Amino acid sequence: MPTVPVTGRFDLTDAQWAVLEPLLPRGKKPGRPVTWTKRQLIDGIRWRVRTGSPWRDVPDRYGPWPSVYDLFRRWQRNGTWRKIGTALQARADAAGLITWDVSVDSTIARAHQHAAGARKRGICRPSHPAASMTSRLITARADPAAA
Repeated sequence: MPTVPVTGRFDLTDAQWAVLEPLLPRGKKPGRPVTWTKRQLIDGIRWRVRTGSPWRDVPDRYGPWPSVYDLFRRWQRNGTWRKIGTALQARADAAGLITWDVSVDSTIARAHQHAAGARKRGICRPSHPAASMTSRLITARADPAAA
């Protein structure tokens, strides 16, 4: 198989592609020849996921952005990415590259200071009695000059 030159710093190497290629789905029917290889499109997907940029900003060396997005979305819907991830994880586990340690975090999640002491509906706490009945009533005066 001819190799594709690695054009980007984070593009798949030949060794990585040799591991990934057998896991990819095969085409079911013959059609017109492809313009962009799956390797280029996958590198475009990896570039977009790594940078977090919009799909329209995928560099041209990976193919047109709609083609890159279509492959990503199609494989997302039919579960191909999940299968690839599971297969790669199983391979790494068999090679002893994954340590399955359990990590328990004992940090405390504190609430915001304004979250403490909120009034409860229907509960009258003894430390906060209801308003006193002896409070002054505000009344309007008929004669504003008398004030």
